[in-house]
Amino acid sequence: MGKTVTEKILASHLVEGSLQKGSEIGIRIDQTLTQDATGTMAYLEFEATGVPRVQTELSVCYVDHNLVQSDFRNADDHRFLQSVARKYGLYFSPPGNGISHQVHLERFGAPGKTLLGSDSHTPTGGGLGMLAIGAGGLDVAMAMAGKPFYLVMPKVFGIRLSGKLPEWVSARDVLLELLRQLSVKGGVGYIMEYFGPGVDQLTVTDRASITNFGAELGATTSVFPSDENTRKFLESQGRSNLWQPLAADADARYDEVIDIDMSSLEPLIACPSSPDNVVKVSEVAGKPVSQVLVGSCSNSSLRDLMVVAKVLESEEIDSNVSFEINPGSRQVLENITAQGDMLTLIKAGARVHQAGCLGCIGMGQAPPTGAISLRTFPRNFPGRSGTVNDQVYLCSPEVAVASAVTGRITDPRDLGEYPLFELPKEYLLGDQRIEAPSEVGEDFEIIRGPNIAPFPEFEPLAETWQGKILLKVGDNITTDHIMPAGAKILPLRSNIPAISEYVFSSVDLEFIQSARDASAGELGGMIIGGENYGQGSSREHAALAPRYLGVQIKLVKSFARIHKANLINFGIVPLTFENPEDYEALKQGSHVEIPDIRRKISAGEQKLTVLIDGNPIQTILEISDRHRAILLAGGLLNWAKSG
Repeated sequence: MGKTVTEKILASHLVEGSLQKGSEIGIRIDQTLTQDATGTMAYLEFEATGVPRVQTELSVCYVDHNLVQSDFRNADDHRFLQSVARKYGLYFSPPGNGISHQVHLERFGAPGKTLLGSDSHTPTGGGLGMLAIGAGGLDVAMAMAGKPFYLVMPKVFGIRLSGKLPEWVSARDVLLELLRQLSVKGGVGYIMEYFGPGVDQLTVTDRASITNFGAELGATTSVFPSDENTRKFLESQGRSNLWQPLAADADARYDEVIDIDMSSLEPLIACPSSPDNVVKVSEVAGKPVSQVLVGSCSNSSLRDLMVVAKVLESEEIDSNVSFEINPGSRQVLENITAQGDMLTLIKAGARVHQAGCLGCIGMGQAPPTGAISLRTFPRNFPGRSGTVNDQVYLCSPEVAVASAVTGRITDPRDLGEYPLFELPKEYLLGDQRIEAPSEVGEDFEIIRGPNIAPFPEFEPLAETWQGKILLKVGDNITTDHIMPAGAKILPLRSNIPAISEYVFSSVDLEFIQSARDASAGELGGMIIGGENYGQGSSREHAALAPRYLGVQIKLVKSFARIHKANLINFGIVPLTFENPEDYEALKQGSHVEIPDIRRKISAGEQKLTVLIDGNPIQTILEISDRHRAILLAGGLLNWAKSG
């Protein structure tokens, strides 16, 4: 039987296990990336391994999230990251150079390679034919130390593309359609692989937009084949020597298949407050808009900005709209300026910001109270924008610019003729600010600001666990609910005691005091949750900070993949209900006991009885033997140090 692209890349990188669906495998990682919101902690963790230099083929440290330097903390952390990159042999992309995923696509990505990134949108690299996976910072630190990356062998979900995108419909609409059909849970346990005749109609930029946004399906990653379009893109970047063809065999089999006829699509939009709340733009057209943002790692490429600029050659921004652009990279800025389109954007009334994530991570650009904000971003979780009860819609650059011009949500087809444009055959590379790795033997001092706190140490798991239910939450709890982002909190990313003061602050203002009271009584903390608990960002602070507060057990209906792995990495036991109906009977504040938990985990038992106010609840612990050893040790670092 033939192999999929996924299976070919995994087979060539397999170092432990077998490619049997549902079993744990270990794969070799060729490249890693970090961004500054997660990278500071990842490098503190890498330091703790004692490895003198990164062991990957290529690792890059990006600064793209915490760009607002309102005090010393972000600036200090940027210097820390630069000095770490110099000491340990990484590339360094400084503030303003661009968003990690866009820059990595342009300057480092290569077909057939594996990429592990401490950001959930790392799958962007799948547009180049990479197997690019988002993970917690500790997993990335281990990969930089030369260790395998472990994951449960996923199923492969085939998306057969046919037809050609109509005018005013973009690649983003392909993924919006998938989210409409499958939901934010539809990709859990799968790698999404694109194939079929429609693939030829998509540029690498189009494909990267799809694989990036595919993270919102809950998938492990997404991947396209490497073909002639891939070669052309790499050639335009001066990197054609890295091209190799890569496609699924004709007789490859997928575990699931869905057909998307791109020629039948029309402009789509995700309504507040979930990426899968998707409708046709025509169904919500006419609603007044106050803010429109084009950018983020999903849609900040030269192609995206050129579409906007060409529309604005004959249009102006409505006076009631704040229209803002966050370019994806310095390369994008250089090329759009060289082509003259930057002047068009400015004259039409656009506010052009530095290349970075900015509003997507809540770093400024919060919308007004009660007003609609249209964004080409990948997420619209409640309050993520920085405004309580926000009304954030997710859309394509075409819908964004049409709505900015009219001042209301607008189907871009109403603008008339679609603008013509061509991407350059050779780009201005825009990589002059990227620092190459230091030479072996060079020695650099790591510069630490006062906001960088020592990494916390955790005790091994107790023989019998006792605690209380600190919080009960519902379905689709995101990492933003657990550990909020934004300009106030993210600067504390390298100071776990300080950032822990904000755990669940948007959900329950009493949570921190409840955790402290439990600890004072020598009790641990337990969280009860619903379906898809921990969706969204790879931010390991959403596991590490609760663990610092004494949370050691989470009992939910189901977990998001990255968050479950992060919980295990920091010694938090991830339990699921054997009978989901038991969720309804549980109450916040109840006393919890798990007798002989250490012995049962060590013995490989999958079913654990949890006593809640003396009443037995049956739970499932579905993890590998390696994960069990990590939990017993109190976390991955403890386990790694023990041998």
